[in-house]
Amino acid sequence: MAKSQAEAIKLPKEKIDPNVLKVALILVFGAIASQLDSTMVNVAINTLASDLHSTVSAIQWVITGYVLTMGLAVPVSGWAIQRFGGKNVYIFSLWVFLISSVLCSLAWDTGSLIGFRLIQGVGAGLLIPTMQNVLVQSAGGRNLGRLVAIISIPALLGPILGPVIGGLIMDNMSWRWIFYVNIPIMLVALWLSWKHIPRDEPSQSKPRLDTIGLLLLSPAFAVLIYGISKIGSQGGLFSAGVLVPLTAGIVLLAAYIMYALRTSQTPLLDLHLFRSRHFMASNVTLFLSGMVMNGALLLLPLYYEQVRGESVLMTGLLLIPQGVGMLITRNWIGGLADRMGARSIVLVSLVVTLAASIPFAFAGTDTNYFWLSAAQLVRGAALNGILIPIMVSAYEGLRKEQIPHASISTRIFQTIGGAFGSAVLATVIGQQVARGTAASLTALAHAYQVAFWWSVGFAAISFIPAMFMSSRRKEREL
Repeated sequence: MAKSQAEAIKLPKEKIDPNVLKVALILVFGAIASQLDSTMVNVAINTLASDLHSTVSAIQWVITGYVLTMGLAVPVSGWAIQRFGGKNVYIFSLWVFLISSVLCSLAWDTGSLIGFRLIQGVGAGLLIPTMQNVLVQSAGGRNLGRLVAIISIPALLGPILGPVIGGLIMDNMSWRWIFYVNIPIMLVALWLSWKHIPRDEPSQSKPRLDTIGLLLLSPAFAVLIYGISKIGSQGGLFSAGVLVPLTAGIVLLAAYIMYALRTSQTPLLDLHLFRSRHFMASNVTLFLSGMVMNGALLLLPLYYEQVRGESVLMTGLLLIPQGVGMLITRNWIGGLADRMGARSIVLVSLVVTLAASIPFAFAGTDTNYFWLSAAQLVRGAALNGILIPIMVSAYEGLRKEQIPHASISTRIFQTIGGAFGSAVLATVIGQQVARGTAASLTALAHAYQVAFWWSVGFAAISFIPAMFMSSRRKEREL
């Protein structure tokens, strides 16, 4: 096995079709605004509450509502792609995001801004899984590793550049510019997509919308995300504000599973894909990797701001090394994922991620920024080795009609994993503060150290499902 993997590494790289590369870059450009927008809004909450004469708790629904409607839209994307074609759905999602951005920039009070953000969440929910589907279809199953590395750029730039750009806007301009900046990006993306993305034919069978599945799965995903997001603010998992939505989400999800396995029509999400041990392992590992990545994205900014006293803008700059690390290795990891199985790459990358996370578990009130930046750089470089091979492996061996279902599944698992990881770590910090352990900066630093150890634990647990991933590269069926 080791010999075959070594031979795979030495194989010459297959060149990416220039037309496919062009499509990937256009998709990246179209997704940038949605990724930046989410993080920029996060840093504007206090300003929004002040300018709109509202409360922070009410303005939080600008974020929560966006996440909920995004969750409702994700499961619909698979049916829409099969019914109308990937290009049409992608362009439609860009239009929705553009129009809602214009409306958000014109919002006159809290209620109007929340309502327009609900529409924006629909556009974002359709955008990402459709982007993945269009890419896989265009590539024909070839060079997916390097192409996934390209379209992952918005996801890594958003959390890093978003706070920097958002901080600059908040310091120098009106909050409305958070939405103004989306308009030219969306207009250019629409023109490029209409002109250069090849038109794919919808499914000949013209599948009907699985209405029952929609009424079960979309609310299940949305309510689960909502419940998980409330864990930190409600003081833990066992508060009514968390248990009620989580229970409702689990009940709806269980009902969907029973329905989807028995229905004779094409379900919203084909659960038969999970019969494959490889597909199941890929999605579970993706869930845990979402916890590893998003958890750190929550902790690092808070550590820099609360323990080290940095501004929002400076915090954004201090987070750049992790993004640089991801940029450095993405092409190499992507090419490697095209030539060998995912398991070895993911396991090695988990070891490096775990090791690079440990320095933060010892970070205090005066830890040298150089060492923290170096740890971020290494950690970012290793995260590519987790995310890219998993995303590539999730599509291996699938037929054309199964690809939209895989896009929905990966999006759901990654989103829930990220939300759950952030919520757990926020709860850990909250409990430390509630116990009175954060009475001083040193004690507050200790609270973050405990939370970072939890993040290390997430990485350690990820080894279990990763062991069941495929150790050999498979070609996708066409």
